[in-house]
Amino acid sequence: MCLPLCSPQHGRSRARVTHAVVVIFLEFFAWGLLTTPMLTVSAHTLFCKIGFLSFLSAPLIGALSDIWGRKSFLLMTVFFTCAPIPFMKISPRWYFALISVSGIFAVTFSVIFAYVADITEEHERSTAYGLVSATFAASLVTSPAIGAYLSAQYGDSLVVLVATVIAVADIAFVFFVVPESLPDKMRLTSWGFPISWEQADPFASLRRVGKDTTVLLICVTVFLSYLPEAGQYSSFFLYLRQVIEFSPAAITGFIAMVGILSIVAQTLFFGVLMRTIGKKNTVLLGLGFQLFQLAWYGFGSEPWMMWAAGTVAAMSSITFPAISALVSHSASPDQQGVAQGMITGIRGLCNGLGPALYGFIFFLFNVELNEMETMAGRSTASTQKLVVPGPPFLFGACSVIFALVVAFFIPEHHQLAEVKTCTANKADSSSAAHAQNGSPLSLPVSDTEDLEPLLQDSVM
Repeated sequence: MCLPLCSPQHGRSRARVTHAVVVIFLEFFAWGLLTTPMLTVSAHTLFCKIGFLSFLSAPLIGALSDIWGRKSFLLMTVFFTCAPIPFMKISPRWYFALISVSGIFAVTFSVIFAYVADITEEHERSTAYGLVSATFAASLVTSPAIGAYLSAQYGDSLVVLVATVIAVADIAFVFFVVPESLPDKMRLTSWGFPISWEQADPFASLRRVGKDTTVLLICVTVFLSYLPEAGQYSSFFLYLRQVIEFSPAAITGFIAMVGILSIVAQTLFFGVLMRTIGKKNTVLLGLGFQLFQLAWYGFGSEPWMMWAAGTVAAMSSITFPAISALVSHSASPDQQGVAQGMITGIRGLCNGLGPALYGFIFFLFNVELNEMETMAGRSTASTQKLVVPGPPFLFGACSVIFALVVAFFIPEHHQLAEVKTCTANKADSSSAAHAQNGSPLSLPVSDTEDLEPLLQDSVM
């Protein structure tokens, strides 16, 4: 089966899935290089703030990209996400200041998934999402190892320089090469047209969550499943080093192994699973693998157990693209941005809460993950007597159990209803724009309530 990589637009460069793939790869490869330098930066509180900021901004940016197009907001998210990189060595004060601001725009995935939805048919979209997610994994397969090698041989300054060059290349690629994916008839032709508060309200999506059962179930599933994953990202490699006594080389190898297996899972198995068992069952299967992985991390006390659990973790990586595909298939073409923005916003909230939660649980069980060299012996000695070496991972497993229960009740065949706060107002503005241009109006105005349920059963 051949994936249609082009949009049906003519007269200009056509948007392709490969554009989205390159943008994601370069952005996360640049940050992956900085894995070693960032281990020396105490920024847990800062990254918690970033998570909360992206939680508020992701639905808004997604909704605005539905109105004004994807490219401008893709350029904005990539620029502000990468802007702090050079200041890691130039000025730590400016680095922390810029990375705080970048949290508002750290929602590249929601814009990318909406971009892909614009240019793919529904039956091909799951494969495209798997490819984008696999690209994210691929960017992290080699970049931490390359960054660690450059840091050991030439110092952190060179690593930051290389990451900055790659980030600039990514920004230039978006500006000069990436075309707009949203058709002209679905977006405003000018930034000069006014936008109402209802369209810009960052809390509008939260109110829609409360009014629609299906959206609520999806968001709760994302929250319960990604909360332990976000906490795991913040502490897992220090945990491997101090408690399981992994060497730096072993940690690098572990990252590479999980990344390679994740690529295989998201490119080969993901598409097959989506076609054979469906979107909802693929989500349930991914959550099952995540539950097994976290339980193994929690009870495992030997290095081989971590390696074995890492293979299971690779299979659990199918969960997020499956949920994104489920949401995208339910969303109308002019609501892809806000739909993906809600999911990214929930993940941003988890990025704020997860590290703090895992740190608190480690503290309760007297496991300190601070300085890698000086704390290793004391942390190992204190955890060898514990029946459960990794209590936060068991908490995460319990959270995933609840996510499985919630996900079981998600209906698979739903479609987005018209939402007046976004679609109708967008249509009103588009009507004025097209009237001035002498072109017919292509978007209908909804006569529904201001806040209808976002999803409705397709058989109703």
